[in-house]
Amino acid sequence: MQKSFSDSYAAAGVDVTAGYESVELIKQHVKRTTIDGVLGGIGGFGGMFELPFNEYKKPVLVSGTDGVGTKLKLAFLLDKHDTIGIDCVAMCVNDVACSGARPLFFLDYIACGKNYPEKIEQIVKGVAEGCVQSGCALVGGETAEHPGLMPDEEYDLAGFTVGIGEKDKLVSGEHLKEGDALIGVASSGVHSNGFSLVRKVFNINEDTIKVYYDELGKTLGEELITPTRIYVKPLLTLMKSVRVNAISHITGGGFYENVPRMLNGNTLAVIEKNKCHKKAIFDLIMKTGNIPERDMYNTFNMGTGLVIAVDSDKADEAVRILNASGESAGIIGEIRNGEKGVDLV
Repeated sequence: MQKSFSDSYAAAGVDVTAGYESVELIKQHVKRTTIDGVLGGIGGFGGMFELPFNEYKKPVLVSGTDGVGTKLKLAFLLDKHDTIGIDCVAMCVNDVACSGARPLFFLDYIACGKNYPEKIEQIVKGVAEGCVQSGCALVGGETAEHPGLMPDEEYDLAGFTVGIGEKDKLVSGEHLKEGDALIGVASSGVHSNGFSLVRKVFNINEDTIKVYYDELGKTLGEELITPTRIYVKPLLTLMKSVRVNAISHITGGGFYENVPRMLNGNTLAVIEKNKCHKKAIFDLIMKTGNIPERDMYNTFNMGTGLVIAVDSDKADEAVRILNASGESAGIIGEIRNGEKGVDLV
């Protein structure tokens, strides 16, 4: 007798009713992100957003996509899923803002071994919080259940954002020149890069994340799960008053890979390490893992999440604006003529 496959999808490990429940649970969080331009609601085949073209003479759309990486392992071990979405949003919207654009909307993608609606709700709660912090709308997303491909308790998270900017006001580095001041803006910690090394250094597991460190003032897990700082609103506020010549978001690859991305032609970024923001976690990583200092600066943000270049006579004003916006900012170096790159002194 031929076997019936009337319940074949559930038998294969995909619970469509859990998907429906997840959508209902996340609606309250998505609603928080509604801004002018949002059309319709979640659940359609596409998220819709009306572009504010009337506010721009020559509007340019700027997009960004990224994930959270192996920082997710911390969320699994801590069973804490309400902040990892902030990291996902931050990695996308910060990049868009570095181009001088305002993020408009965001979409997320969650791949999981098994759909636990309450866990999905917590993930999306964090995504929504990141959208609120950056002033953009969460207009859609996808939760994909992958039984047999991923462990039931694990998931992956990625996102995508689109922003808009005035063409002649975008930050491209074309105005960068010798003598420009470099401003460093503090990070909140490790952010979402370098966690493969962090996990190896501390042999991250259920026990090691519970270890309390006096120099951190908290457990290792509490420090490492700290969400990535979202810089969108302070950057947009700064750009209203001061022309920004270039910006580098210090992500994977640290200073040595990211700072050169904001430079043009024959410009050299000279950064004074003792003027940069310090975070105890990086000293702890370096000491525990016996990692050379150059490798640290080639992997982590080391306490400085953004490097911003402005005209030297606007540097003090820029620092005041950033600090008034709730950031911790200071002058950390300057632009000189030379072979394109960064010199940490």
